[in-house]
Amino acid sequence: MEYAVLNNGLKMPMEGIGTFLLQPAEAEESVYQALKAGYRLVDTANAYMNEKGVGRGIKKSGVKREELFITTKLWVQDAGYEEAKKAIETSLKNLGLDYLDLYLIHQPMGDYIGAYRAMEEAYREGKLKAIGVCNFYPARLADLCETVEVKPAVNQVELHPFFQQENALALMKEYGVHPEAWGPFAEGNHGIFTHPVLTKIGEKYGKSAAQVALRWNIQRGVTVIPKSVHKNRMEQNMDIWDFRLDEEDMAEIAKLDLGHSEIVNHDDPGFAKMLHSMKIHE
Repeated sequence: MEYAVLNNGLKMPMEGIGTFLLQPAEAEESVYQALKAGYRLVDTANAYMNEKGVGRGIKKSGVKREELFITTKLWVQDAGYEEAKKAIETSLKNLGLDYLDLYLIHQPMGDYIGAYRAMEEAYREGKLKAIGVCNFYPARLADLCETVEVKPAVNQVELHPFFQQENALALMKEYGVHPEAWGPFAEGNHGIFTHPVLTKIGEKYGKSAAQVALRWNIQRGVTVIPKSVHKNRMEQNMDIWDFRLDEEDMAEIAKLDLGHSEIVNHDDPGFAKMLHSMKIHE
């Protein structure tokens, strides 16, 4: 495993397990199997409605807390100073933890500045070892970094061969924000698991197209959190540390960039309305 050193000195694994769309029981088993397979970074969110399952998986694994890097996220409904303070405590309780390694604002919606202030307080209190954001595209990230006292340590955004976001990565580097990829397999689009370019590159190293896609992001300095409920795939996804793509490989993959997301449009007013309408508690 390789590690990134965040802007506050905290070490973060470059690969972890994602839990998006997993039911609590699935999340419990997935996290348990992943930790047994050697993963140490676990990514969840209050809005995934599976934090309790993730917490059970962590406890069941028996892995020492100090070896783990646990991430969860603040939902739009709780974007506000007082709301965020409550949400942090709720997530800690759900996960059965005394602190979180990383706490992220899930979407740049609502009073996220007020929420971030509450996160800064919890960070100073030691409840959160690092704080950051998700889905903050360049202008939003720049605005946040110029506004807050504690610069975000991480920005988790969509990053895969078909949406590479080089400009966004450059801005993150400027502000010292570490990039993390959600959807590193493009949600299965574009036949990524059998894509001819990725498959051909993989043949050079005895690796799959999926392993090439993960390795490509790693070499760009991006942490990846592929999701799987299958032990063999978890192991395959982790088996990316014994090879390195050359410059020609990276150049070929660069050609796959579409320059836009085909999964979600954060500039769509309807999408913003939908996120605000999603309630995860009363």
